[in-house]
Amino acid sequence: MKKLNREKLKPIKLLILDVDGVLTDGKILYTDRGEEIKAFDVKDGHGIKLLIRSGTEVALITGRESEVVLHRARDLGIEQVYQKVTNKIEVYEKILKEKKLNDRNVGFIGDDLIDMPVLRRVGFSATVLDAIAEVKEVVDYTASRKGGEGAVREICELLLKAQNKWEEVTDRYRKN
Repeated sequence: MKKLNREKLKPIKLLILDVDGVLTDGKILYTDRGEEIKAFDVKDGHGIKLLIRSGTEVALITGRESEVVLHRARDLGIEQVYQKVTNKIEVYEKILKEKKLNDRNVGFIGDDLIDMPVLRRVGFSATVLDAIAEVKEVVDYTASRKGGEGAVREICELLLKAQNKWEEVTDRYRKN
């Protein structure tokens, strides 16, 4: 396992997440009516909210399209949601241009082949414990948890602590 270079976390201003396999366990359930169901981890969601509260932006880029993803993004305060994306690097470059950011200011969490071009470009790349082997080989950090089971929370906490923002964003929970 690679040793984490915390310096790569300090300049991050935007964290981009894949959805299926990262924010979820990758399973897609359908009702009899064809409606899609996904399960999201509440701890991952709170980690995202803490990150946004700290001033770090969060975006979603996913290859699938689902109303469920829009509902979850809205619930968490994520304004940038890109769905049905077949070329994630094109969307990534568009985001860089719009936000006037460079590669070193962006982190990305992905778990499969489609994510690899972005994972290779960003300033900080991460994946979940159950990602494919090829992804684990190219990322800066592999979480100790699986997708949809707290991996995103773990990475959010790493980022906040490396940027010395953890105490500030969690202080409200320690007050009586």
